[in-house]
Amino acid sequence: MTDIPLIFEISQPGRRGWQLPALDVEDAPLEEMLPAGQVRAEPAELPEVTELDVVRHFTRISALNMCIDTTFYPLGSCTMKYNPRVTEKCARLPAFELHPYAPTECTQGTLELLHGLQQMLCELCGMHAFTLHPAAGAQGEFAGILVARAWHEARGERRSKVVIPDSAHGTNPASARLGGYQVVTVRSDERGRISPSALREVMDSDVALFMLTNPNTLGLFEDGILEIAEIVHDAGALLYLDGANLNALAGIVRPGDLGFDIVHVNTHKTLSTPHGGGGPGAGPVGVAEHLAEFLPGWVVENDAQNGFRLRQPERSVGQLRAFFGSTGVLIRAYAYLRALGARGLRENSLTAILNANYLRSRLRETFAPHVDEPCMHECVLSAKNQKKRGARALDIAKRLLDYGFHPPTVYFPLIVDEALMIEPTETESKTTLDAFVDALLAIDREIDECPDVVRGAPHSTPVGRLDEVSAARRPVLTMPVNGAME
Repeated sequence: MTDIPLIFEISQPGRRGWQLPALDVEDAPLEEMLPAGQVRAEPAELPEVTELDVVRHFTRISALNMCIDTTFYPLGSCTMKYNPRVTEKCARLPAFELHPYAPTECTQGTLELLHGLQQMLCELCGMHAFTLHPAAGAQGEFAGILVARAWHEARGERRSKVVIPDSAHGTNPASARLGGYQVVTVRSDERGRISPSALREVMDSDVALFMLTNPNTLGLFEDGILEIAEIVHDAGALLYLDGANLNALAGIVRPGDLGFDIVHVNTHKTLSTPHGGGGPGAGPVGVAEHLAEFLPGWVVENDAQNGFRLRQPERSVGQLRAFFGSTGVLIRAYAYLRALGARGLRENSLTAILNANYLRSRLRETFAPHVDEPCMHECVLSAKNQKKRGARALDIAKRLLDYGFHPPTVYFPLIVDEALMIEPTETESKTTLDAFVDALLAIDREIDECPDVVRGAPHSTPVGRLDEVSAARRPVLTMPVNGAME
């Protein structure tokens, strides 16, 4: 393992990485400028390092990170695909450097772009209206829940239940509970899908919404979707699409044409905007016409007399965050859509499906598929046979790090024993996919030939196998100083 010293460990008394100019105002004592309770009794124990020390330290650490720019990152469901640099350049154009409170007459260009994005998303998803307001897919889910609740209440109904598949993303039940609903689970059948008969058993006049991911988290298209939509609507409920896997449908089929009333779009998955890292996100929400006046935040309208403007729908469920939305992220999504067009989006989806089925085909004899039939954009395999031979899905995932690959998602969906959820996306080449398959097959052989190597992995990373249970139950939240924990 690579030994990278902590920044405190390279500290030397008297070293400095900064130099401040002399104050040009009278230097008042801290006690006069700050409340007494906010002044430290002793100087902070900070590392004393030069600028070069800092640059080299963090550059070395950054080179050890696994990211989409350095390696294949096949996280199933999370869709970690390459973000084109041209969209990054577009988002950084000086014209988009606007203050959130800039007047409408000074932001017409940006508003026109956002209006165009709304229109493109409506066409892509078959929806009547979109709001770009939500901060991420999870907040988009919550927005959809609020819209559904407001619509039912406007009709004089106070429904109390939301139906969710047993294979759903964890944010689905969380969003439903946050919206004040009781969660009812409907089980998947032996084909990994929701059967219309099972859905009928849980649908009644108290159900407000059925939240469905399609393709589902098993990577399978819910081929009973038209009948499912009919069952939901006959019960007076709404059909919600968790758009996490929209990147398998884009350009091929529109959710609105399948009967969905509400859909959220994870722009980082389908439209290649940045994913993770603590930065801003986006989770646009689209709705059918009868729900448009309940959308949260603002929508951009094209006023023939006054140009583009922001309008809050008359029955809006309100504001979910400060200001309009993450405009920089939305600009990236707009640029991506304009660059690809309808044909490019369709080719993306078809390539993602082809790549996933190629991996499934090459690995299905070694790692048992949960459902042995063609998948969509991701394939879900199982390491249950490897577990019988002494290595679990977690061991295989850790060993992949030694082969230079980020592991796929493991132990999700929860209904799959020793799940390996692999999503190659459309951006990876056959060469990369073959190398990944070869690594997994090699690990499978190691389970028989040198099992301790697999169970003790990783061996080549800066940090070895962590005690994740203890880390969760007894976290250490302070930085070690001079070898001791404070």
